Amino acid sequence: MARWLTGRRREATEGALLPAYRDGLAHVPGWDGDPRAAADEARWHDRRAQLVAFRAEGNDWPRHHHYASDREHTLGVWIHAQRQKHRRGELDPAMIKLLNDTVPGWQTGRTRGRPSRQ
Repeated sequence: MARWLTGRRREATEGALLPAYRDGLAHVPGWDGDPRAAADEARWHDRRAQLVAFRAEGNDWPRHHHYASDREHTLGVWIHAQRQKHRRGELDPAMIKLLNDTVPGWQTGRTRGRPSRQ
C-alpha cells in the first residue's frame, strides 16, 4: 500500500495523476503530504526543545566531541549541524529566528580554551 501511495504522490507532483485516483484520494486527509519531511521537522523541533532544556539545567553548550553523555553527544551533533547549515545558507530563516529567540548564542557556542572566570 505504501509503495502504491508513493507512486500516486509522484504522479500528482508530475501532474500525471489520473482524475479517478485524484478524486478518490481527495477523501483521504494528508495523502499528498510528505511523511518523511513532517517527521524531520518534528524531530528538529524536539531537538531544539531538548537543547533549551539542556541549557536551562545550567549546562554549557553540548559537545559533539569529548562529550560526557549520550544526550550531550546527540545535542552536540545536532547543534553543530545547524551551525554548518547556517554558514552555508541552508538553514530556513524561520528556524534561525526560532533558535535566536529560544537559545541565544547558538551560533557561537563554546569558546575555545578554559571557561572564563567570573
